[in-house]
Amino acid sequence: MIDWLRTAKPVQLLDPEIELDGTRVPIVLKRLRNARRLTLRLAPDGTEVRITLPVWAEGREAIAFAHSRSGWLAEQLARLPKRAAPEPGGTVLYRGRRLRLEWDQRAPRRPVIAGDALRIGGPQTGLEQRLKRWLESEALMLAEADMREYCAIARLDPVPIGLTRAQRRWGSCSDKSRIRINWRLVQAPDFVRRSVVAHEVAHLVHFDHSPAFHALLGRMFEGAIEDADRWLKDHGRGLYASFG
Repeated sequence: MIDWLRTAKPVQLLDPEIELDGTRVPIVLKRLRNARRLTLRLAPDGTEVRITLPVWAEGREAIAFAHSRSGWLAEQLARLPKRAAPEPGGTVLYRGRRLRLEWDQRAPRRPVIAGDALRIGGPQTGLEQRLKRWLESEALMLAEADMREYCAIARLDPVPIGLTRAQRRWGSCSDKSRIRINWRLVQAPDFVRRSVVAHEVAHLVHFDHSPAFHALLGRMFEGAIEDADRWLKDHGRGLYASFG
């Protein structure tokens, strides 16, 4: 991520797409009222360049800034795991484990874990979507159990929980009455997913990142938040490699 203060002079409008190593990538602008500077980042799946900017900033300056940082963006794109749809004989990441994908058209369509294998049947067409639906259902079940456990520790009533497909946030608590968790966390080790759920449950009590919030989170979460944060920083983008 790159920040840019408002120091550049106005420039002519450039293409709202940018070429990175032969790939045309759209540039998406988002204006935020509380933004004080321009922030440039590549989407976790590499499908777009995202720029957040203050309401007073010139869109043409933001686009020019992205073009001027094409080298840095290309480096970020090159570091992304290559997209590889799951296929028979390959692997599926589940709760930090790589399960061998065993497909037999005559087997039940619903995936079943058998040792280090994930067995699934039905037609090969639509295999990826069936796997994704199963992972999403597992993600919701696990996150809901986590939420109930942490709400009990915080002496809160359970709240509705939903899944998100966001590419930037792993969890959210927007109104102190409902939390949402990124479904891709079902691919991460359990302690990573649980740290995100604990974080959002703590926001049900403290809707900020104050010392009181961190104290509550530290009491609720059984592991080291720093380890979970580091895992997401090092491996989070890899969770976007298998499914669209």
